[in-house]
Amino acid sequence: MADKRKLQGEIDRCLKKVSEGVEQFEDIWQKLHNAANANQKEKYEADLKKEIKKLQRLRDQIKTWVASNEIKDKRQLIDNRKLIETQMERFKVVERETKTKAYSKEGLGLAQKVDPAQKEKEEVGQWLTNTIDTLNMQVDQFESEVESLSVQTRKKKGDKDKQDRIEGLKRHIEKHRYHVRMLETILRMLDNDS
Repeated sequence: MADKRKLQGEIDRCLKKVSEGVEQFEDIWQKLHNAANANQKEKYEADLKKEIKKLQRLRDQIKTWVASNEIKDKRQLIDNRKLIETQMERFKVVERETKTKAYSKEGLGLAQKVDPAQKEKEEVGQWLTNTIDTLNMQVDQFESEVESLSVQTRKKKGDKDKQDRIEGLKRHIEKHRYHVRMLETILRMLDNDS
């Protein structure tokens, strides 16, 4: 019992650090986008990188707990892991912008005006990509829930509610995967101007 309380205390501290880290990340993110000169931007980018590293370490710890059988209710852990992964995606965007040199092909291309049709195509492409990512994240959540429910139902035979939930989740997973395939097809068609 004492071990469980100690473990719960560790989890609570970790989740508190995650929420503080995400708050800090948001704060630096705002400062970065409001920064006036290049020196300030570089400083905030470095701070952002430090913060994302801390969050990644916390994410690794959360992954370990999610994989262990000692913890029954993993929803809060999974939600926090997803929250960290969202911040990691945002950081990737900043990193990509940072690495684009001003006089490289990409950097020079950014300076040129994009015609409205191209801009609309990019926006639709971005929406499709974001939607596919969201669906894939939901599939991961569903699969992890199916896994944890399967482990629980193996221990207790005949739990009808959990079995129904597993079947429902499997249907959701199939539908999501179908939609992901269709959206990816549309994205390819958009890229090929068809």
